[in-house]
Amino acid sequence: MNRGMLKLFSLLFLLLMPLLLNAQNNFNFNLIKKGKQDNNTLLVIGGIQGDEPGGFISASLLSTHYEITKGSVWIVPNLNFYSIIKRSRGPYGDMNRKFAHLSKNDPEYETVERIKSYIKDENVKLIVNLHDGSGYYRKTYVDNLHSPSRWGQCSIIDQSSIDVPVYGNLEKISLQVVEHVNKNLIKAEDFYSLHNTRTKEGDKEMEKTLTYFAINQGKAAFGNEASKNLPTNKRVYYHLLALEKYMDIMGIEYKRKFVLNPKGVYAAINNDIYISLYDEKIRLPLSQIRNILKYFPIKKDGELNFKASNPLLTIIKKDNSYTIQYGNRRLTRLKADYQVYEDNNQSVELKIDGILTKVKFGTLIEVKENFLVKENKKYRVNVIGFTTRSRKETEIKIKNSNIPKRFSIDKRGSIYRIEYYAKEKFAGMILVKFII
Repeated sequence: MNRGMLKLFSLLFLLLMPLLLNAQNNFNFNLIKKGKQDNNTLLVIGGIQGDEPGGFISASLLSTHYEITKGSVWIVPNLNFYSIIKRSRGPYGDMNRKFAHLSKNDPEYETVERIKSYIKDENVKLIVNLHDGSGYYRKTYVDNLHSPSRWGQCSIIDQSSIDVPVYGNLEKISLQVVEHVNKNLIKAEDFYSLHNTRTKEGDKEMEKTLTYFAINQGKAAFGNEASKNLPTNKRVYYHLLALEKYMDIMGIEYKRKFVLNPKGVYAAINNDIYISLYDEKIRLPLSQIRNILKYFPIKKDGELNFKASNPLLTIIKKDNSYTIQYGNRRLTRLKADYQVYEDNNQSVELKIDGILTKVKFGTLIEVKENFLVKENKKYRVNVIGFTTRSRKETEIKIKNSNIPKRFSIDKRGSIYRIEYYAKEKFAGMILVKFII
């Protein structure tokens, strides 16, 4: 192929890439507004680079596990969502180098323009961009892992100050954050430092970044880096320490739903995550879900409408397989059993440990000893994995030992599916969880 043809194909690829992305899935980022909106808003950004989970998970937890009781916080937990899914710094180049000049043909042009509009919003006064950096930043060389060329464990500013009415003393604010984090270290090696990149003095790479764009819009902007040498929950711990100090500085008040320590952060990341499908007909807890769920009822047209408990959760379709993704972690694949769906979302009766209970489709119920599905003339019932000589699976007490564990949806072998069908139409699913 000659150079002219190669150049033409390259141009066509750039022009078509946004269409190809949209054809696969919608990876637009979320903007989550919390608190009472005012002109003293903190904008928190995670996920500009998809291989930095400490940053985007921290932003996500801020959106799901914090209540803002005074003030205004805007959160973008998944700025470069496609990059997050791909576990890549940037499939189409480093997005954090696209804020000075960017071609309209770039696949990420619309994303960059959209985040720029939020940065420039008159209500936003302070911006924190969350990153995970290599090693441990030190002002003087210690060794290859602890040196000025490393980025982990530091608070980053582009210059000491900017001329704005509030939060213009970037260095003073950054030092307050550093001091707060260093009072709460897990181990001494993790200590934070101020890192002033002095961007306007000739750092051409840093001139292309989000924070430098922000300060040139008259906004106080900071980078917060946790070390990639730490496990994710500890990176998130340090990011949240820093974010809480920024909120304190801005007079923003909050309530947190977990204890801020590595153990509490780990639980917040991994517990109580779920996806609800088709107007709550199905609700899947994802904390211990199996790698593959077979014969999963999907609408015949292949569309999958869902609501997620966390902005990092999404579902990616490929052929007859639907992958549930949590940030850059693949949680499970649903192997489709295509069904016509009944429109109504009804309640049905079960006996839970001998107590008659009305249960709505999409509910998870806890069972100590056994459950019994009451006969309902409208529905045919399938308790997945349970076998009986009877043609019906109703009016039978079912214990955990009556269903092989391989049919559970979770790795512990405690959660099982009850599916309801109205003639040939799928009506809904209830999950039973044995307390074991």
